[in-house]
Amino acid sequence: MILITGATGNLGTAVIKNLLKKVPANQIAALARDMNKTKELKAKSVDIRMGDYNDAASLNRAMHGVEKLLFISSNDIIARLSQHRNVVDAAKKANVKHILYTSAAMKNIEDSPLKSAMEAHFKTEGFIKESGLNHTILRNTLYADNIPMFAGEKAVEKGLFFPAGKGKVAYATRADLAEATAAILTSPGHENKTYTLTGPKGYSFNDIASELSALAGKTVAYTDAAPATFADMLKKSGLPEQAIDFFLMFGASIKRSDFDIIDPTLGKLLGRKPTDLRTFLKTAYF
Repeated sequence: MILITGATGNLGTAVIKNLLKKVPANQIAALARDMNKTKELKAKSVDIRMGDYNDAASLNRAMHGVEKLLFISSNDIIARLSQHRNVVDAAKKANVKHILYTSAAMKNIEDSPLKSAMEAHFKTEGFIKESGLNHTILRNTLYADNIPMFAGEKAVEKGLFFPAGKGKVAYATRADLAEATAAILTSPGHENKTYTLTGPKGYSFNDIASELSALAGKTVAYTDAAPATFADMLKKSGLPEQAIDFFLMFGASIKRSDFDIIDPTLGKLLGRKPTDLRTFLKTAYF
């Protein structure tokens, strides 16, 4: 049995979609805390298991009979570390044969503006290794799917306004990362390895603007926004302080090249070239 945590989220749903092409539905289980979000998975005959990262007992029940676990990281930055400890402990108690964890492809974490939000990933990697479980660490790059969130959904019309300087990221699409993850879950030889999963080329926001310009047939400009000006703009739009801090931290981390990592592993797992940025942007914006 393969159990997917965070199964009703974007990545979990995409992984299950790929798994259903490779294994029977009765070999796939989905962990969810809201049963109202599992209707589509139920319709596909996926085994639904109720569980909450904050509830150790629910996780212990959900792990029964699980051989492989895809542990998708929590998005609760404050409680993430204790939640992750609960998941790893439950997997160990259940004698799960192989755990995959979605970590982050970053460098310079110790002095990164994102340290408070992202260091839990690397501590969780430590929990998993200390558990003695067979594991595969998936250090995923930033999703290309998040570019419209940073650049704005009206970027083609209004231009890009974001405090990321000339920093580059080798973005990968969520769909490609999900496909690669499903490939790992259904093939041998991945135990006790760490994979850095990125696109084949790094792009700055200037580069993203150039790609959008080529697609739009007009100039799309990028403005390297001053952080204070950017924060003021978001505040006036009604965004809460926590969300503003989130954008500022990511912009600052991109600017200092915390995500400027390129690795060929994703393409090898896919057996093809990862989706290129222009193809993604065409789908996202046009």
